[in-house]
This record gives sequence, structure tokens and C-alpha cells, in this order.
Amino acid sequence: MYDEREQSPEHGPLAGFTVGVTAARRADELGALLERRGAAVLHAPALRIVPLSDDSELLAATKEIIERAPDIAVATTAIGFRGWVEAADGWGLGEDLLERLRGVRILARGPKVKGAIRAAGLTEEWSPASESMAEVLDRLLEEGVDGLLIAVQLHGEPLPGFVESLRAGGAEVVGVPVYRWLPPEDIGPVDRMIDALVARTLDAVTFTSAPAAASLLSRAEERGLLDDLLAALGHDVLPACVGPVTALPLQARGVDTVQPERFRLGPLVQLLCRELPSRARTLPVAGHRVEIRGHAVLVDGGLRPVPPAGMSLLRALSRKPGWVVSRAELLRALPGSGRDEHAVETAMARLRTALGAPKLIQTVVKRGYRLALDPAADTKYDAAV
Repeated sequence: MYDEREQSPEHGPLAGFTVGVTAARRADELGALLERRGAAVLHAPALRIVPLSDDSELLAATKEIIERAPDIAVATTAIGFRGWVEAADGWGLGEDLLERLRGVRILARGPKVKGAIRAAGLTEEWSPASESMAEVLDRLLEEGVDGLLIAVQLHGEPLPGFVESLRAGGAEVVGVPVYRWLPPEDIGPVDRMIDALVARTLDAVTFTSAPAAASLLSRAEERGLLDDLLAALGHDVLPACVGPVTALPLQARGVDTVQPERFRLGPLVQLLCRELPSRARTLPVAGHRVEIRGHAVLVDGGLRPVPPAGMSLLRALSRKPGWVVSRAELLRALPGSGRDEHAVETAMARLRTALGAPKLIQTVVKRGYRLALDPAADTKYDAAV
């Protein structure tokens, strides 16, 4: 009999799940974190980044700040702040920029940004414990910004409501676009990501920037697949965002997301390690503990990879645990199988082999197949059905 107690599996917590990565920057790092925990990863950068040294908008903003010192500068990301200083150095403006910023009140969004500011020989005046731009905005508006010139380091996307609120409070705002996003040169991977999401072959998709989320939605709309994509994200595929700003384009379309408490890649992966296993269906079947994941099944804690057709059959059976599911209904569950019920028998044979425990699924002559739900569980599942 299976053991209800927690077992210490030899596989990672994300084994059997497939996770999409839309990031352009630090995608390798995120992918490695996911794979180290057992996930299969599909990568499709939804954007590309304009190199800082080639960015005319950043050069113009840098010259404006050197010529006219702001009263306050808001630094939002460490990599962006470091990149700004390095780009200014490349243009021969690095010393002029740092000299100008030495006389400016600098607000830093979080500890990493503080480190970058201090590494440049500057000192921040204040940083919120929450790492929240909303708290930065509240502090500025509470102090009053009327008549002030404020430089705001943008981090790839406009900060929704932030700049507008400062301007409404009477401030003049200079945006510093430390890097800009453009559509990817090769749209093929994004299209494959959208197809996988619509087909529900992904269990989760990660977003680390708002432009990546907006770009994916925009491409789906261009292909006439936006409604299908939103339906997948709303019910079957878990959308995980690194923070609330990143989630805004999805929330604007009515999609609920999960976010870690700390807006970092590590906590984002830890969140998936909790969320995805908790969403998996677990059943007591033929004396075994069966947990149905995205592309694999845990049988008594042992990982058993299952072909896509087999997973389709198993999910159809698990929706009616212990009940007979007809061959015709199982045939409809098979992708692209046509009308030949022999396809069900072939896929079922492969499924049983993959599970390594043939008695998990019973053949009911002339009727179909059923999961051999343990008798002790029959009452509970009968009531649920």
C-alpha cells in the first residue's frame, strides 16, 4: 500500500512540469534555476534589448541632466544604474554625470540599487524597506514636488502612474531610459510559446518584465489567438510574475497572476516549487499514490515520464476517478486521433507501460477503462461526482 507520509523524492519539486520563460535578460539564469529543480523549460524571449551605448534616447537624457541638475534622482534597478554610468563613460560623459549627481538627492528603490549607487561613489538619501516604487512615490508626494526637477531612471518600461503622479503634483520629470525593449528579431519562438500555451502543454509561464507580458499578448492578438491565450492563462496555465508592475498588462486583461513577496528570480522559482505541486491531482489508485503532473506522473514518489497521448488519456480518466470512461470519450481526448478507436488501445498500452504499474488502469470489457480507485476512497469520490 502507498504511504501517506511525506516522502523525500530523488527528483526536484518541479519534476514533471514544463515552464515557459519569456525573459530576454537573465533568461539563462532563470532557466538554470528551474531546471535544477527538475522542470523542463521552454524559452521564447518576447523582446530584445537595445544596447545602452547605441541608445540615442539615453544619450539625450544624460546630456540634459548634465546641463541642468535635477533636484531629485530616482534609481530603480542596479543593473540599469550601472549600465547608465558605463554608457556615459563610453560617450566620454561619465565624470560629468557623476559630478552632477553628487549634488542631487538620490532615492534608491532597494538594496541592490543602493549597492550600485555606492559603487559609483555616490550616496543615496533614502530607500524604502519594501522595495516598492509606490512607497517612493508616496514619500515624494508627501514631501511635495511642486516646482522640482526629478530624474527618474526607467527600467525598460514606463512606470505606470509614477511619472504621471509626479507631474500632476507640479514636478518636471526627465525620464532616463537605461534600456529599451523592441520586438524580437525572430518571432518564431514566441509563436511556438503561444501555441504551447493555447494547447496547455505548459504548466506555468514566467514573466520578469511588463513589456514581455504585453508583447506576448500583442502577438497573440495579431494571430487571432488572444481569447484562447487568455482562457489558458485564466484556468490551466499558471502565470507567474516577478512583481506587481510586471503583472499589470495581464491584470488589465483580467488574468490573475501569482507573485513572490520579494521581487527576485530566486523567490519566483521558490513560488513555482510550491504552487505547481499543489495544483497536481493526487489519487489513491490500486494501492499506489498517483500524482498527475504536466508531462509525468509520480507513482509512490517515483517519477514516470508519460507520452503526451498517454497524459491526455490519464487526465480524462482522472476527471472521473473510479468511473468507467468510454473509448469514444477517450478518443475525443486524444489530440489529432481521428475516428479509429484502435488509437485509444495503442495509447493506453503505452500509458500502462510508462506508469510501470499496469493495474492502475482497468479495462472494462465492451465499455471502456477506469482508474482502479482504492475502495476506501470510493465514497468520497462518489459524493464529489
